[in-house]
Amino acid sequence: MKIPEILVIESVQKPGSLARILQVIADDGLVVEHLQSLRREQGKTVWEITLEMDEETDRSLFQKIDDLPNARFLGKSDRVFDRHLGGKIETKSRVRISSLQTLRDIYTPGVARVCLAIQKNPEKAWRYTNIHKTVAVVTNGTAVLGLGDIGPVAGMPVMEGKAALFAELAGLSAVPVLVDSKDPQKIIDTVAAIAPTFGAIQLEDIKAPECFEIEEQLKQKLDIPVLHDDQHGTAVVALAALTNAAKRIDKPLSGSVIGQIGLGAAGIGIVSLLKAQGSCEVLGTDLKADALKRLENLGGQAVAIEELMARADFVIATSGVKNLIKPEWVRAGQVVLALSNPDPEIEPTLALENGAAFAADGKSINNVLGFPGLFKGALAAKADSFTREMLLVAAHTLAGLAGPDDLVPDALNIKVHDKVAAAVAKLVRETRKRS
Repeated sequence: MKIPEILVIESVQKPGSLARILQVIADDGLVVEHLQSLRREQGKTVWEITLEMDEETDRSLFQKIDDLPNARFLGKSDRVFDRHLGGKIETKSRVRISSLQTLRDIYTPGVARVCLAIQKNPEKAWRYTNIHKTVAVVTNGTAVLGLGDIGPVAGMPVMEGKAALFAELAGLSAVPVLVDSKDPQKIIDTVAAIAPTFGAIQLEDIKAPECFEIEEQLKQKLDIPVLHDDQHGTAVVALAALTNAAKRIDKPLSGSVIGQIGLGAAGIGIVSLLKAQGSCEVLGTDLKADALKRLENLGGQAVAIEELMARADFVIATSGVKNLIKPEWVRAGQVVLALSNPDPEIEPTLALENGAAFAADGKSINNVLGFPGLFKGALAAKADSFTREMLLVAAHTLAGLAGPDDLVPDALNIKVHDKVAAAVAKLVRETRKRS
């Protein structure tokens, strides 16, 4: 698995010094992910160079850099840990408590008036509390990123990251909820019991097949939107990317053959949304019999991976297996989206070298493009659930916002999330008027 290694290197301030360091890195077959000058003093520059290195990468690179006459390897940066220090989120008061009167208004005795008003009319909680823009991010830590079952507490940095993204990209308050149980019914009962705290529930990093049962039962029990992001957020962004890839190669998705490698939460979510989108033939492959049965129940066809690669015009991979797709399987003109993080089933550059018309990985086609706008729109319109139509309108909106040379838009562009939210909210309101 690739993990960022952040090297701190000192170089002499002379022409070509940095170039020689970068050449040593290139000679070891590594790509620089980020480069930043930390400081310059007394004729020397200290650089922070971010590389992605897996367990097999030869760490003698550090000594090779240190052996250069113009450079010195100082060690590794703690930048990633520093950004997590003390946690990434916190709760702050929106009201400045600067006087005793303010204290009495927001707490006792003044707060009693608001409590009684909400007791008489629960709808007022939407106006006078933060429920209307608060999301629970729930996990039991059984399927975290590319790490697998690491437990709920070890998964907390991911949940905090989700909460930080909700705040920055959608202006929503998200609260990580760690459930220390692998029993689906216990998770369902726990979330149902705390649901009044929140305007919506996001399920996160819960392994298949339990995730399907948990989401389905919570959707039936609760009158607020529930979304398993690994399924549906990934599906929304994948469909947006596929839509634009189809335009680039002038081959409509309708009538095409689409292959889905890996039928866990993300894979099944993608197949389900593709089938809701319209008429296309979907092939799927997985090692688990129950996963193949779910595929067939959705109208897909189970095949071996070699047959899938030979027949599919568009290939999506969410298997979590590094280098699963052999380069020789890629056909000329094929679109390959290898979305497993942190290691894709095939590197995009390798897929392109072997004839793919388009290729991308999970770094660019990531569910961070989907969930902020989906939840913001659902909460703004007071939706009581997420529907296929909401997912589809989000995917189509994202596809329309991508640049002429991109499959998806920039995830850090706030306007993208605002437009997705607006499209989702509009659909909810129009559907409510028709019903």
